[in-house]
Amino acid sequence: MREGVTTSEAQRVKELEREVRDLRKANEILKLASAFFAQAQLNSRIKS
Repeated sequence: MREGVTTSEAQRVKELEREVRDLRKANEILKLASAFFAQAQLNSRIKS
């Protein structure tokens, strides 16, 4: 037996790291979109 993680475990870690990176990117996009629409709503209320 060797020490360390198996090939399948290392593959799974890489997949999970990729998923976390993608989810963080999506979360950042959603935050920016939310701020954009909140500002647009405020602007429309001021103009009304």
